Amino acid sequence: MKKKVFTLIAGLILLSGMVSPEPDMWAMFSKTKFVEKLNKEWGMNFLYPKFPEELKAFDGKKVTVSGFYIPLDINNSKVAVLSKFPMAECFFCGGSGPESVVVGYLKNAPKRKIKTDEIIKVRGILKLNEEDIEELNFILLEAEIISD
Repeated sequence: MKKKVFTLIAGLILLSGMVSPEPDMWAMFSKTKFVEKLNKEWGMNFLYPKFPEELKAFDGKKVTVSGFYIPLDINNSKVAVLSKFPMAECFFCGGSGPESVVVGYLKNAPKRKIKTDEIIKVRGILKLNEEDIEELNFILLEAEIISD
């Protein structure tokens, strides 16, 4: 009996080593450097991202991000903005940087009302945005809330 239990445990350990855990996307986003440069259209300086190669490898691939829900667009329930930090500390309201927020464009509206600062998990296709200053730098397309 002990031999069977040991064999089962050893097998599970080996299998767990073969399954790679999902990457920590916040850690990946934090490796992005931002350079201030003039936007001629707006006549102002903005921070533009310089994405590391390690992060660029995820561009166009399905990724999962867990974070604090930040309600920004009340009229469009198919938009989910996540922050690495609670609203009081987020990029828009606190002192965090642009690497701490991601927007998910959802395939379907959430099945329930999501509360501010509720931790949710969103999976979608990562799009890295280097140029459009009217959009966030980290975008999840065809996104789904997976911890609803």
